[in-house]
Amino acid sequence: MRPFTKLFNLNDPGWGRGNNGGSQPPRRPQKGDGPPDLDEVWRDFNQRISGLFGRKGGGRNNNPGGGGFSPSPRGTRIGVGLIAGIALAVWLASGFFIVQEGQVAVVTQFGKYKTTAPAGFQWRLPYPIQSHEAVNVSQLRTFEVGFRGSSRNKVMPESLMLTDDENIVDMQFVVQYRLRADGAPDYLFNMRDPDESVRQASETAMREIVGKQRMDFVLYEGRTQVAGEVQNLMQQILDRYRTGIQVSTVAIQNVQPPEQVQAAFDDAVKAGQDRERQINEGQAYANQVVPLARGQASRMLEQAEGYRAKVVGDATGDAARFTSIVAEYQKAPSLMRERMYLETMQQVFQNASKVMVDTQNGNNMIYLPLDKIVQQSGKDAGKGAPTTNAPSSLPGASQPAVPAMPRPTVGQTGAGANTLTRDRAAR
Repeated sequence: MRPFTKLFNLNDPGWGRGNNGGSQPPRRPQKGDGPPDLDEVWRDFNQRISGLFGRKGGGRNNNPGGGGFSPSPRGTRIGVGLIAGIALAVWLASGFFIVQEGQVAVVTQFGKYKTTAPAGFQWRLPYPIQSHEAVNVSQLRTFEVGFRGSSRNKVMPESLMLTDDENIVDMQFVVQYRLRADGAPDYLFNMRDPDESVRQASETAMREIVGKQRMDFVLYEGRTQVAGEVQNLMQQILDRYRTGIQVSTVAIQNVQPPEQVQAAFDDAVKAGQDRERQINEGQAYANQVVPLARGQASRMLEQAEGYRAKVVGDATGDAARFTSIVAEYQKAPSLMRERMYLETMQQVFQNASKVMVDTQNGNNMIYLPLDKIVQQSGKDAGKGAPTTNAPSSLPGASQPAVPAMPRPTVGQTGAGANTLTRDRAAR
């Protein structure tokens, strides 16, 4: 390496001044000397080369013309081999390259795809045999359809679309996509303009999906569904053309009728909202009234069913009682008639205010019903009626007031006759 250092040492002050390849000390420039001319520089370079390839004592004395030299064959082979080795090493070293994180390198051999190198320190055959191109596969690419930057900056040829019910909608949406890990070769070689291809695929898919739906569905409840269908259709188109692109998101930013019919459409929307509100109010009223009417009907049916069961039960009980009485009557008719008579009289006279006395035996003693007198006096005291003291049967004892009662006459006939006496006399 030292001969090469001497050969290419441009800082050597003896360059072009005839120092015989560095064997002589540099000649001090004299006053008035200028820079060396080209002939001297060329002769000096030849001397250095001859010294490198083994020529001993070469110089201008051996070659007065200064136009060449005759090196030895062995030295020539060594020098040429050394230069070729260095050049080969430099050429092979030019094949090393670094792939950044999130990128892949597409290696081509004579212009044809060879392989894909991942991130890291890589090596390929040097140029012109092989070359590489780095592709960013982690970058999320975004573009807008129907507008640029803001929703007010519209692009009408992209945003206006026709629906299934022959209405026009203004559709503005955003598409995000990235490259697949194995899609870098397709991204580079199968498409001339990848971004424009994705834009055209997204617009085509959106027009197809919107053209199959009604306007109200696209404007209101179907926006999410439309975006999902557009993403799936876009992916199918891009896979069919082998673009190596993966669609990440399709987001609808704004969808509305054209500005020329916006006022009329707002009126129609308000009318539709009023219609829906009235329908909801009617439905709410129906939900309130119908269950109440059904409850009342159910209650009336239950009451009627209960009344029917009560009547049937009472009739069944009375019939069974009558049947049992008939059976007992057949066993002892006279005794049963007496019992039935007494029970009937007891029921009739239970709430009567008159006292019936049997005077058949001629006893004129008046029956004094103390319990009835006490009950009647209590009722009169509650009403605030005045009371009188009747003579007591016991000395010193006070008795409650006894209302005046007509004394029945024994043997009276007609309406005032004693019923019990008359009935017994008839028997």
